[in-house]
Amino acid sequence: MQNIDSFTHVRGESLYLDDLPIVNGTLYACVFGSPVAHGRIRSLDLADARNLPGVVRILTARDIPGENQIGGIIPDEVLLADQTVDFWGMPIALVVAETDEIARRAATLIRADIDPLPVVTDPREACALGQLIVPPRTFQTGDAEAAFADCDYIFEGRADSGGQEHLYLETQGAYAIPLENGNIRLFSSTQGPTAVQRAVARVLGLGMHKIEIDVTRLGGGFGGKEDGANLWAALVALATHCLRRPVKYVLHRMEDLRMTGKRHPYTSDFKIGLTKDLKIRAYTASLYQDAGASADLSPAVLERSLFHANNTYFIPNLRVTAYSCRTNLPSNTAFRGFGGPQGMFVIEAAIAKAAEELGVSALDIQRANLLREGDAFHYGQVADGCEAEACWTDAATRYDLPELQREVDEFNRQNKLKKKGLAVMPICFGISFTKKWMNQARALVHLYADGSVGVSTGAVEMGQGVNTKMVQVAARCLSVRPERIKIEPTNTTRIANTSPTAASATSDLNGKALQLACQALTERLLGVARARLQAEEVSIRNEVVWVGNKPSDLGWNDLILEAYQQRVCLSEHAHYATPGIHYDPTVEKGHPFAYHVYGTALVGTTVDCLRGTYTVDYVRVTHDFGQSMNTIVDRGQAEGAIVQGIGWMTMEDLRYNADGRLLSNALSTYKIPDIYSVPPVLDIHFLETAGSDYAIFRSKAVGEPPLMYGIGAYFALRNAVRAFNPSSNLPFDAPMTPEKVLLSLYADALVPTPEVAS
Repeated sequence: MQNIDSFTHVRGESLYLDDLPIVNGTLYACVFGSPVAHGRIRSLDLADARNLPGVVRILTARDIPGENQIGGIIPDEVLLADQTVDFWGMPIALVVAETDEIARRAATLIRADIDPLPVVTDPREACALGQLIVPPRTFQTGDAEAAFADCDYIFEGRADSGGQEHLYLETQGAYAIPLENGNIRLFSSTQGPTAVQRAVARVLGLGMHKIEIDVTRLGGGFGGKEDGANLWAALVALATHCLRRPVKYVLHRMEDLRMTGKRHPYTSDFKIGLTKDLKIRAYTASLYQDAGASADLSPAVLERSLFHANNTYFIPNLRVTAYSCRTNLPSNTAFRGFGGPQGMFVIEAAIAKAAEELGVSALDIQRANLLREGDAFHYGQVADGCEAEACWTDAATRYDLPELQREVDEFNRQNKLKKKGLAVMPICFGISFTKKWMNQARALVHLYADGSVGVSTGAVEMGQGVNTKMVQVAARCLSVRPERIKIEPTNTTRIANTSPTAASATSDLNGKALQLACQALTERLLGVARARLQAEEVSIRNEVVWVGNKPSDLGWNDLILEAYQQRVCLSEHAHYATPGIHYDPTVEKGHPFAYHVYGTALVGTTVDCLRGTYTVDYVRVTHDFGQSMNTIVDRGQAEGAIVQGIGWMTMEDLRYNADGRLLSNALSTYKIPDIYSVPPVLDIHFLETAGSDYAIFRSKAVGEPPLMYGIGAYFALRNAVRAFNPSSNLPFDAPMTPEKVLLSLYADALVPTPEVAS
């Protein structure tokens, strides 16, 4: 089945927030953000802005009727700064005007007198100062320190991974419309309608029932609109509440880049111990997460880094401690992978370090330590349905790993100024929200009297094809044509208390709830059919009622009409909660994931050793999709995730200066993968596996896991650099930009001798 949005997307007919018809009387908003990264507000001069014709009102923290707080996990994030500012661009005031142009012009006329305070942009410095979002957390199993004494080889090092801008095509935005009795309808570009509803109600001092959130679709999210959308929705809702007029705010790209959080940068220390047969016996690491100015989702992201600190390897003695460090940068937030990639990068760096020091291939260490069925993760869960070795074996055989390595070695022998690199990237990624209470979903299904079907769930369509999968679930469960089914916009009045569309769990949670609703409706319809046909063994197949193995003359439309006339309920609201998952943070043990996704990628690169430029030649993958219910959608998700992961590891160089100001603030200074960056060979093999009962129709989640294959590009480039300069002391510092490659190629030549230095 093709993506149901393809036709309207290509024709430009799909509706996004900025396409909604403008209601008469709509005003436009613009934020005045802090001109410094850290300081104490002494005064705010609004006179020139207020006097600009067309300005209706300028709102500050004093105008908030409820609580000046939008923090989710921890209440440490104000909507509008009132005493101190904590990052460059932090909202201080909101201009509301008759046009977007006037609002933006007025914002430039505001002047703030701010006493500067020390600016911290380094998470290690923040940690040393005691500036932590939450207390450190440690995951461990066995006795790592004691186990190092039994290791034949021990290596230590540092690994740093940078941030990443979401760069969704549709920027952050919201549109609030006043309703009667003080109610507000809010159109928001959000992955978490309930999170927005909760934040807005808190700011306005209202019950959540007074705030209706509606989401048709997003032009991309990647995690940046999970909690990140709360701020912009709360601002326009505040303006609407105060003025009783519609208010709209869609961020300019430069605003979005400057004021929104990114993927968390991490700086980490590791220590790894191996036996002579290359078994990892002990591993320790300290992860320093750059959380930014407030918590946002940082504690949850940090937890996911700890869960995935071992990637796909069995390590009997492990201890990993993570610190969430408060810096004077925009609050970093969810991003595809949600901390998992950062944790995985560190263990892969440790393996690469050991391999380089020992003079062996990293893939020999990787292969020797893959998880097996029944192995225990360091957080207590046991590997069930483990496909780690199956994915590795299939990829190595299918794509002829020995021959690929021979080709690399032969090319490098014959070429002096170009070198190739090859790396293998196995993955293991847990599927579920790691907070048990978030693993729930609801679905509402209406069977209309004419036989058409309306479906509402908490899933938000953001380009990942979840609406298509929901149509498939309903069509399969009801045994009707997909054309009969309409997926309604995600709306908090139809489906309340939703979990965000995140964690790769959306299709599973909402699909399971939809399945339950459809099954309940089907049972009612079968009861009607039994009475009508005077038969017990009845079923619905392709819109026809069958008696035993023979079709009857009772079709879908007649069956629905019969049920309606008999006053049988043709609507169902179902609830699903993932069974069996639990976790106890007091001992850091439990069963937090419904299942795991596995896979292995072979990544090949070529480096131009004169220029430092490079290409990713191929990514060849064997991936555990389970029993994929839509190979077109799943392949597209995997391809997009792989390229996004390559971008994070190679070219997306997020930079702030020492004063906390964003330097990579435009697409001229922040590079993302374009069509020419996509590997010319991108093969993805669907491994035949049983899937999981907790995955909808045993079709495993696919949104996040393939992103981690991009990590292989970093190590393939590293191997190519070392093929040219074996003595290069190349730090584990991602992204591997062309500048870093060029410097590392000639690292020894650039180090001055003592005579030259003097």
